[in-house]
Amino acid sequence: MTHLEIDNLSIAYSDDHGRDAFAVQDATLSVARGESIGIVGESGSGKSTLARSLLGYLRPGARILKGGIKLGKTDVLRLSAAELRQFRGSRVAMVPQNPLSSLTPHLRVGDQLAELLRTHVGLRGKSVEERAHDLMARTGLPTTTTLARRYPHELSGGQRQRAVIAAALIGRPELIVLDEPTTALDKTVEAKVLALVEEIRAELGATLVYVSHDLNVIRRVCDRVIVMRDGSIVEAGDTEKVLNRPENAYARKLVSAIPRIDVSAPPESGEDAPVALKINQLSFTYPKPRQLFGRRISSEPALEGIDLKIKQGETLGVVGESGSGKSTLAALIAGATAGHQGTIQLGTSAVSGHAIDRPADMRRRIQLVFQDPLSALNPTQTIGEILSRPLRLYYKLTEAEAREKVSTLMVEMGMSPDLATRRPRQLSGGQQQRVGLARALAARPELVICDEVTSALDVTIQEQVLSLFLRLQQELGLTSIFISHDLAVIARVSHQIAVLEKGVLREVGPRDDILNAPRHPYTRMLLDAVGHGPGPSVSEPYSQQIQAEIQPVTETTGIF
Repeated sequence: MTHLEIDNLSIAYSDDHGRDAFAVQDATLSVARGESIGIVGESGSGKSTLARSLLGYLRPGARILKGGIKLGKTDVLRLSAAELRQFRGSRVAMVPQNPLSSLTPHLRVGDQLAELLRTHVGLRGKSVEERAHDLMARTGLPTTTTLARRYPHELSGGQRQRAVIAAALIGRPELIVLDEPTTALDKTVEAKVLALVEEIRAELGATLVYVSHDLNVIRRVCDRVIVMRDGSIVEAGDTEKVLNRPENAYARKLVSAIPRIDVSAPPESGEDAPVALKINQLSFTYPKPRQLFGRRISSEPALEGIDLKIKQGETLGVVGESGSGKSTLAALIAGATAGHQGTIQLGTSAVSGHAIDRPADMRRRIQLVFQDPLSALNPTQTIGEILSRPLRLYYKLTEAEAREKVSTLMVEMGMSPDLATRRPRQLSGGQQQRVGLARALAARPELVICDEVTSALDVTIQEQVLSLFLRLQQELGLTSIFISHDLAVIARVSHQIAVLEKGVLREVGPRDDILNAPRHPYTRMLLDAVGHGPGPSVSEPYSQQIQAEIQPVTETTGIF
């Protein structure tokens, strides 16, 4: 029986000339009670607009041109403002992409849950606190009494996402909309959150609408999938059929871009290639702020006893969960952080200290490409100004010479030189990331460090960036460190893989050895989290670590 019905829905925004620009066009969809449906497509395809409309929500400037949405017998688009407030809290809930921005920063997590319990469930007194703690416990949050008193920024990414899920469950919703809820999470944390979502779905009999650009996630949690492009549904059907045998040309392109661990390794530079970067017994501990009477409290090392070598022209992939030390390693090499023990050597040169204190040529030789290009690019400058700065800084080119080099560089990056007059916000996410990579390459570095550069990109854009990176590496002989929590991305670009856990190097070796014959149980746990678990099964302590976090949800007493 149909539970959610979308009938010929069209949603449009008005452009600068007052014309309608369709975000959703003629969308029709029927979903049964308890079914899980995935919505996929590139940025701008309309998937988030369609998903949010199920809650009766439209962004400013948007309007419904035609069509309807029904949940059961309720006509969602005809609800009054007061009815919508009650509807959203009791019958439908949303789990957004960024839990930190959706939680109130100045309120403790427990207080936020308590406010929702009073508003949507009508609880009062001591039962509010008890129910809030119960919700947190049943969504796998440990030490709930302590966590309830913390502010959102004091929780990890996985804990914040579970807190948001706990908030979504308060009204026992019959429809849950999840908009990219695991995009920023490590794969092991993602696996736990997805297991939690499946438990909730079974417990409540809820209908799920899951928006994601990660087709591997959609494959794991959804019964059916719809593919959107430019606001239209171009293909719909059973998940396995659409992802294995897509009929639409755009859907085939989307599926072909899914990153896979079992791809061929990039060509190696050869046994006689010199060592470009050598790290010996690298250790680092972040200083704690001074406490009362000027004393400092001790802290755990962020990195401890790291030994690594990278050959010229090759890529070292670095994987591990949040807090493993991946970004700290990048920051020490690039000079964003200083104060390490041990040695870092680029060629024959020692590397240490903050970048600002290093010789200009050493700053040029090591370049860092950031995860979020929009926050890393100066919003007040044009793309031409951004790319010409390293050319003029390191090579003293004239303005005319720099402009010519910028045009050549943009063509090499697969971008039109006409984009040089635009500012970062006027580019797509993929174009922004290409500019970030181009800025690094403009300095002609010996080492490029890429820190989660594809984590927020659609699969098609991600594939374009990775293909570009591999081509430039071969053409320019780049040596690189590629940091990612996505093992499929690491497999695509790496010659060697280093596995970090809590600042300790668990294992390092050739790409195929790590992926197909991992020696350490932590590596096997990471591979199991993406459904690629070769060799012996995950050891007991690590499997218990995963189960311990999702066990509260599977208790026979149920979620509520």
